[in-house]
Amino acid sequence: MSAFLKSRWAKIFLFLLSLLPALLLAWGAYNGDLGANPVERITHRTGTWALRFLLFTLTITPARRLLHLLDLIRFRRMLGLFAFFYGFLHLMTWMWLDKFFDPTEMWNDVVKRRFITAGMLAFSLMVPLAITSTKGWIRRLGRRWQQLHRLIYFSAAIAVIHYYWLVKSDIREPLFYGAVLTALLLLRLYKSRQAPAVRPAVQQHSPVSIPPGS
Repeated sequence: MSAFLKSRWAKIFLFLLSLLPALLLAWGAYNGDLGANPVERITHRTGTWALRFLLFTLTITPARRLLHLLDLIRFRRMLGLFAFFYGFLHLMTWMWLDKFFDPTEMWNDVVKRRFITAGMLAFSLMVPLAITSTKGWIRRLGRRWQQLHRLIYFSAAIAVIHYYWLVKSDIREPLFYGAVLTALLLLRLYKSRQAPAVRPAVQQHSPVSIPPGS
């Protein structure tokens, strides 16, 4: 397992697997197989996958510690960028296929419908994370980079609230994602209390040890 995680094939496999939901949606749209309301189906699927990839990204750190697979860290940046990718598709579906880029309609929705307000905020928090996901930005920001990328927790929490406010009756799925996020936050809190007050200098300054989505 460790040897595979270190290989470039592992990243290629994960990239193709992460792209699969978007390809299936595109195929369904091409074949007219998205049900009676294809726009709603696309909006729901892209939003759900954006939230899932946020949680996948946050799972990497506890998973590598619990499973003793340190090379899992190589995939955190990709997962974080796919969260942004599906979030962008989710937003574009609403702006283009639902509102036809009508600024008045979009503004009214953002102001009057709280679940859309929350969704816009969750996506807005992802934008600086995607922009600063490169090694160059990691070097330029230094320790501030890690502080900035803690916004992913706020983005994920607001995305869960967005989903919860969106559904009208069956709230089991947003509650499940909320429970997963809560568990990840509690794990991070526990580990932060167990961590030493001063970290080794190499860990603080190495861009390899602090990839996006921390």
